[in-house]
Amino acid sequence: LEKKYDKACDFCKKHKTRIHYAIYGILITAYLAVVTAACSLNFQRALPLFIITVLAIFFICWDFLITKYEDRIASFFSLGDNYLEKQWFWLKWVLCAALIITVICWLIFDTAKQGSHQLISFGGLVLYVLLMFIFSKYPARVVWRPVFSGIGMQFILGLLILRTKVGFAVFNWLGIQIQTFLGYSDTGAKFVFGEKYTDHFFAFKVLPIVVFFSTVMSMLYHVGFMQWLIRKVGWIMQIFMGTTPVESLVAAGNIFVGQTESPLLVRPYLPYITKSELHAVMTAGFSTIAGSVLGAYISFGVSASHLLTASVMSAPASLATSKLFWPETEKPTVTLKSGLQMGKGESKNLLEAASQGASTSILLVANIAVNLISFLSLLAFLDSALSWVGNLFDYPQLNFENICAYIFMPFSFMMGVDWEDSFIVGGLLGYKTFFNEFVAYERLSKLIHNREKGGSMYMNGVKQYMTVRSEVIATYALCGFANFGSLGLVIGGLTSIAPSKRKEIASGAFRAMIAGTVACFMTACVAGMLTVPAPEVPCHILLGNALNSTDFPANSTELVECCQQLLTSVNDSQKIFPGGNYNLSSWKGCCQILDRPAFHCT
Repeated sequence: LEKKYDKACDFCKKHKTRIHYAIYGILITAYLAVVTAACSLNFQRALPLFIITVLAIFFICWDFLITKYEDRIASFFSLGDNYLEKQWFWLKWVLCAALIITVICWLIFDTAKQGSHQLISFGGLVLYVLLMFIFSKYPARVVWRPVFSGIGMQFILGLLILRTKVGFAVFNWLGIQIQTFLGYSDTGAKFVFGEKYTDHFFAFKVLPIVVFFSTVMSMLYHVGFMQWLIRKVGWIMQIFMGTTPVESLVAAGNIFVGQTESPLLVRPYLPYITKSELHAVMTAGFSTIAGSVLGAYISFGVSASHLLTASVMSAPASLATSKLFWPETEKPTVTLKSGLQMGKGESKNLLEAASQGASTSILLVANIAVNLISFLSLLAFLDSALSWVGNLFDYPQLNFENICAYIFMPFSFMMGVDWEDSFIVGGLLGYKTFFNEFVAYERLSKLIHNREKGGSMYMNGVKQYMTVRSEVIATYALCGFANFGSLGLVIGGLTSIAPSKRKEIASGAFRAMIAGTVACFMTACVAGMLTVPAPEVPCHILLGNALNSTDFPANSTELVECCQQLLTSVNDSQKIFPGGNYNLSSWKGCCQILDRPAFHCT
C-alpha cells in the first residue's frame, strides 16, 4: 500500500499541471452548465449572473492575452504612438478646438432642453480650475493632459451613469444590491444586542455595518480580487491621464479602501516617489471615502447609487486637481517598466482574513464613535456659546452652522445648488471640513427625511429641507475625507509607512487637503451639470387635482414645491390675485399649506 501510495504521489507531482487544468475544466464546465440552465429557465431573473459571467470571461481572456502577447501588442501600437508624437504639435490644437466646439454645442442644446441650472455648474467647474491654477505651486510647470483628461473621465462617467438609462439602471441596481448585502449585518447585530437593537440606531445598526464591510473587504483582499480590480482601474487612469503607476494605483485603491490603507498597496515604492506624486497620493485619500464607511452613509438614508457614482468619479478628479495644484517638476523613478508589485495581505487562509478584517475594524469603529461623541458635544458647546454672544447683539440665532454657511455659500452656489438651498449646503460643507463627513451626512439625512415626510418647507423663517437637485449635489460635494481630523491621520499614517518622507508629508498635507476638497467640489459640479430632474406633472394640474381631492396628502413634497413656485412668481403686494392657469382655490390652498412670513396671503 505504501509503494502504491508513493507511486500515486509521484504521478500527481509529475502531472500536477494537467490535473489542475482538468479540475478547473470540470468546475468551469459545471458552472457554465448552471448558468445556461438558469438562463433557459428565466433569462430576466438570471441576467445579473449572465452579465457577471460574460465580464469574467472577457477579463480572463484579456489577462491571458496581455500576459502572453504583451510585447507584440506593444510593438503593434508603437507605430501609432510614433505617428502621434510626430504630428502632435498641430493635432493637439485640432483636438482642443474640437473639444471646445463640442462643449459649447452641448451646453447650448442641453440648456435649451433642461434649463439654465447646468450653466451655473459648468461655470463653477471652470472657476475651480482657474482658482487651482492661480494658487498652484508651480503655475508655469502645469501639464494640462492629466487635468483635462481627469475632468473628461469625470464627465464621461457622469454622462454614462446619470444621463443614460443603461448606466443609471446598472448603478441603481448596484446600489440596491449593496443595500441588501449590508442588511445581512442586522443578523449579527440582533444576536449580540437583542431584538431592540435599532433603538440605539447608530451604535447597534450603523457601526456593525462597518465591521461587516471591513470583514468582506479583507476576504476579497486575501483572494486577490481587490488587487486585481485596483490594478485594472489604475491602469485605465494611467493610460488616459498619463499619470505614474504609483499615484494611479493609490487613486484607484481609494475608491475601495481608506486613505491610510491605500498607500500600503505601494508601500515599497513610497520612499522613492517625487513630491508631486506624494501630493497626489495624499490628495486621492482626501477626495474619496472608504468602502467600509460607505455602508454607514447608505444606512443614514443617503442615495446608494449617488454615493457609488461619487466614489468612482472623484478618483480621476483627485489626480486632475493634484497635478494642477502641485505640478511635476522632477523625473519619476518608479515607472511601468520597473515592474510595480502590489502589497499582499498577511493572512494565511480565508477564515483568518475574515477574522483579521473584523479585528481591524475595532479601531475604526471606536475611532468613529469617539470622534462623533466629542465633535457633536463640542458642536453643542460652540452653538451655545455663539448663541450667547449673538444674544448680546439681539441675534440669538448665531451658531456654528450659520457662520460656515456664510463662508461656504458662494462655493455651494457655484456647484449649481439652488440659491435658497446654498445656505444650507454651505453649513453642511462647514461641518464636513471642520468636523468630519459623518456629521455632515447625518445632517443631510435629516433634511432628506424631512423632504420625504413633506410638511411646511419653512418653519419660523427657517427652511426645513431642500430640493432633490440640491440634495444630489450635496451628496457629491460631501463624499470625501477632506477635513482637519483626517489631516492628522494622513500625516501620522504616511510618516509611519515612509519615515524618510516626513518633511515632505508635513509640508504638503494641507495643500493636499485643499486639493481634495476642490476635487469633491468639481465632482459635484459635474453632477450638477448632468443631473436631470424627474418629469413632473404641470403645477396647475397638480394643484387642481390635489386641492379638490381628499385622498391626496396635503403635505407632499410636489405640492409644496408647486405652491412655492406659485407664490414666488408674484410681487410682494398686500393682495394676491388669481391669474393664468391657477384658480382661486389653488391660491387659498397654497396660502394654508405654506407657512412663510415673506408671503402675504391676505
